[in-house]
Amino acid sequence: MPLVTFGELTVDLQRKKIKNLHISVLPPDGRVRVSAPISLSDTAIRMAVVRRLVWIRQQQAQFQAQPRQSEREMCSGETHYLWGRGYRLDVVLVDRTAEVKLNGGWIRMKVPPHYDTVQRETVLNQWYRGILKQRLPKLMAKWQTEMKVEASFVGIKRMKTKWGSCNPQSSRIWINLELVKKPPECLEFIVVHELVHLHERKHNERFIGLMNMYLPNWREHRAKLNKMPLAYNHWGY
Repeated sequence: MPLVTFGELTVDLQRKKIKNLHISVLPPDGRVRVSAPISLSDTAIRMAVVRRLVWIRQQQAQFQAQPRQSEREMCSGETHYLWGRGYRLDVVLVDRTAEVKLNGGWIRMKVPPHYDTVQRETVLNQWYRGILKQRLPKLMAKWQTEMKVEASFVGIKRMKTKWGSCNPQSSRIWINLELVKKPPECLEFIVVHELVHLHERKHNERFIGLMNMYLPNWREHRAKLNKMPLAYNHWGY
């Protein structure tokens, strides 16, 4: 992806077969991505970026202000999150199949002695996935009924730049696994957000109107999500 400099701002420029130009400021460090129609001139792209420069700087400042977790070593004493609450990790070495359980204020992870950091993280993420898979279907059923829409597919995966995604044409929705670490209302906000895209593809006035109708306090949930600690890993795209 080519890097283009506009004054003091460097952006990743993508030219695609699309009708409109899109500017995104991405976590965790506020990198700027510009997706532009193939036919759009460099001058027009530059002017569009300059017009949004104040907004871009505001978004970058928000990312810089967000707390960040330290790099995870998957050892006892670390703090890991579930539904917005921090729990201490307790790693127990056992000669049997790995498992994770919530016990009071602790996340107790039993793993074989030979498991390294990556394997321990995989075990923990599988546990997180199981918890999210239990809660997500109920939320989807509730809001699909309320909004009179139906997703053809709902999946969970770790995404590096989005909390959720929706393809309105195929009605396929993905939810970021990291949401299991955030307060429950943040997950609900993302579910509603993605389902609204089945009514309205763009983030326009109609989209905002639908969000206001279905989830009047969605801005509070979005603000809470934006203030939560970012994952330690270096997000890319």
